[in-house]
Amino acid sequence: MQNLRTIGLALAGICVFATAAVFTISLTLVAGAILTVSLAVRMLSTRAKPAPLYAKAKHREMHVWNDGRGTIIDL
Repeated sequence: MQNLRTIGLALAGICVFATAAVFTISLTLVAGAILTVSLAVRMLSTRAKPAPLYAKAKHREMHVWNDGRGTIIDL
């Protein structure tokens, strides 16, 4: 009788452990699926960012002239 009770408790413990493991794995898979879908939707729904435009300084020559009252230097 003692052995039968021990085997029953061991089987019950194994069933509880297996149920907890299956529950944990299923929750992990559901969370992963939700995150995957949300990331895919986010990637597909956002507009592509435009390429940044960088300002370039115009290369101008230095102008020097004399107006009769003095020399003007235009940088």
